[in-house]
Amino acid sequence: MTTLPDRPNSALVVIDVQNGVMECSIDSDAVIARIASLVDRARAEGVAVVWVQHSDDGLKFGSDAWRYVPELGEPRDGEALVHKTYRDSFEDTDLEERLAERGVGRLVVAGAQTDFCVRSTLHGALARGYDVTLVGDAHTTEDLSEHGAPAPAQVIAHTNLYWAGQTAPGRSVAVLDADEVVLSEI
Repeated sequence: MTTLPDRPNSALVVIDVQNGVMECSIDSDAVIARIASLVDRARAEGVAVVWVQHSDDGLKFGSDAWRYVPELGEPRDGEALVHKTYRDSFEDTDLEERLAERGVGRLVVAGAQTDFCVRSTLHGALARGYDVTLVGDAHTTEDLSEHGAPAPAQVIAHTNLYWAGQTAPGRSVAVLDADEVVLSEI
């Protein structure tokens, strides 16, 4: 149902599951395990896996904190690796080109941080015409309550509620748990 013509394919987009991000995030072991399972399923079904990797002053490009968690391994040949410096994975990156060359019109999104890069990328995708599924139990964030944010579990729950209620003409939006996601379906 995407508004993007000739884009029948899906992609699993794994956002910022990096050492320095996940070490501060809640329930990170369980989230990483769910994402690893999704990656395995996507590969088995021939669904594109797109890896997004953030760098900034706190995540220096090439540092150990910047690297993806070892539980997910390295991207395989043919899998897109997108480097970003903004929260929205589309902003000033080649993500759109990588998706276009793979004929992708539907994104299945998992990763970190819920209230920053995940949420920004969800909106960026929807605004660009993609169908977007958020994997409700495969995203996480750190505790920023000392800065006025709600507790992390509330941030995650609210994001799932908020995203499930999004609509846009000609596009579909969903929130599904990892075991409910059908990757190859559009």
